[in-house]
Amino acid sequence: MKDPEFYLPAILLVTAFACRLPGMRQTWRDPLLRTVNALLAVASSVFFFAAPTTIAAVNGLTGVPNFSAPLVYSILTAFSASCLVLIINWRGGPPEAARRATVRCVTAYSLVIVALFTLFALADAPAERLRDLDTYYANTPYMREMIVLYLVAHTVAALVTTWLCWGWSVKVHGWLRAGLVLIVIGYLLNLVFDTVKYTAVAARWLGRDLDYLSTGAAPPVASMSALLIGSGFIVPLVGPRLSETWRSWSAYRKLGPLWRALHAAPAPPSASVKMAWWSPVQLRLTQRESGILDGFLALAPYCDRALHGDARSAAIRSGIEPKQAEAVADAAMVAAALTARARDPKGTALDSNAPDATPSIARARDLIGVSQAYRRSAIVEAVRNNAARSESTKS
Repeated sequence: MKDPEFYLPAILLVTAFACRLPGMRQTWRDPLLRTVNALLAVASSVFFFAAPTTIAAVNGLTGVPNFSAPLVYSILTAFSASCLVLIINWRGGPPEAARRATVRCVTAYSLVIVALFTLFALADAPAERLRDLDTYYANTPYMREMIVLYLVAHTVAALVTTWLCWGWSVKVHGWLRAGLVLIVIGYLLNLVFDTVKYTAVAARWLGRDLDYLSTGAAPPVASMSALLIGSGFIVPLVGPRLSETWRSWSAYRKLGPLWRALHAAPAPPSASVKMAWWSPVQLRLTQRESGILDGFLALAPYCDRALHGDARSAAIRSGIEPKQAEAVADAAMVAAALTARARDPKGTALDSNAPDATPSIARARDLIGVSQAYRRSAIVEAVRNNAARSESTKS
């Protein structure tokens, strides 16, 4: 792989980590979020230090040929440990049990990292290898053991995490399940990576040359795996927020027909404050709902409860379920009220003691149904046309 294929995933992961920096001070005590932050930092480090250019630079700075090997293997081992710790804290359960499992995991993988550097120190590896170190030194004492150790540690973490996440994914749903599925796929790719590496190293032990598996096939698999795993941990955290934003935008759009009808009247019920383009959609939605409810209050003197009942009965007779029939009746009453208010530019009806004819849609959760009925219902259109004809007859 070329350097950009290492550095691009590193940049993406660092960007995700940087996006979380502002909130770290408030969430530092949360072990789950703290582990997510550590995972993003370690994952980006894996790609950065595994790039051939970085490998050569580290070897040059330390003056030790192949010093990057135990460094990269250690960071990869730390990434495996971070994933396991995150799963432990993510699944919940008694805090003390989670702490004990975390300590055991961190201790075990810390010992693996110490062993990696110890084996490298004992080995004789004078020839710098930027891409094929695993196979080039597959038969070298101590280097051989170091290579096998990091692969075994990586495989164990992949197997355990895949098993835990798969068992958990069948018990949950929504964004959490989507994240767990991504993690499982990512770790299955990790197992493919390990298999390819094992095959290439074992081929060297048997006197054959399958180095292309290690240098050509394994790195792209590792990149895709890390991105899927990172995405799997991030999706359940950002997914609900994205869903809420999407629901708000959808509601805002669906309320458009009713809002425009109320504000297109000759005398708008209230002035609408112009919002900046960067205003949150939740704030825009609240403003639109408030504007519609204010419009209903202004229309109250013009609302006809008898017409509401007739429209509701007509909707039910047409096979519409009661809840939707109520929305159709509300929309029909609003349509007729708008026509009636248009005939009363001086607002004389506002001075009369009108009966309690306030629309029955004074609850925000009903607004979308009323707005959609106002736009699409044939019953509402018929009421609107009848009101217009009645106006023409009177004039």
